[in-house]
Amino acid sequence: MTSAVHHEPRLAGDGVVWLLVLAELLTFGLLFVSFAVTRHLQPEVFGPGQAALSLHTGALNTLLLVAASWAAVRAVRCFEADQGRAGAHWLLAALSGAIGFLVVKTHEFAGKVQAGFDWATDSFTLLYTLLTGFHYLHVLVGAIVFAVLWFKARAGAYGRANHMGPASGAVFWHMVDLLWMVLFPLVYVIR
Repeated sequence: MTSAVHHEPRLAGDGVVWLLVLAELLTFGLLFVSFAVTRHLQPEVFGPGQAALSLHTGALNTLLLVAASWAAVRAVRCFEADQGRAGAHWLLAALSGAIGFLVVKTHEFAGKVQAGFDWATDSFTLLYTLLTGFHYLHVLVGAIVFAVLWFKARAGAYGRANHMGPASGAVFWHMVDLLWMVLFPLVYVIR
């Protein structure tokens, strides 16, 4: 008679990362509600502000974030299968998506500054700056996490027995991605 070991399903990544994710989701949730309510109360301010945003850049950033999320999942799956070299390649792909987002968003911010954009002229510019700037910082942190994980993966640090780091990094990145999935339509699309 063989005994089957039953494993309870559990969340990927470290519990501390999940607490961080919860805190960040609550913080962004307050910013999202503030943006939506203020847009409703001041459509004459938000209309022109949102019209000046590029849907194409927002859509490109959406693709970069989703591609990075997919690559992060692939990396974790490779480490779970003891395919460390492939996992490192996927982490590099995730890092590339994060850096791509940062480049595109930096270009967008620079264009706004050149056009005379004042970050706190009115409620739209203030909330736009808070939301997109705070998200930008999260993408930057995600890129740093991917870079650290990639360097460690290249040294053979991750495999079937040890993939908590990449799994936690992926959880953080999925939060960043999820936040953009709300931010992009709320700020760029819905008018």
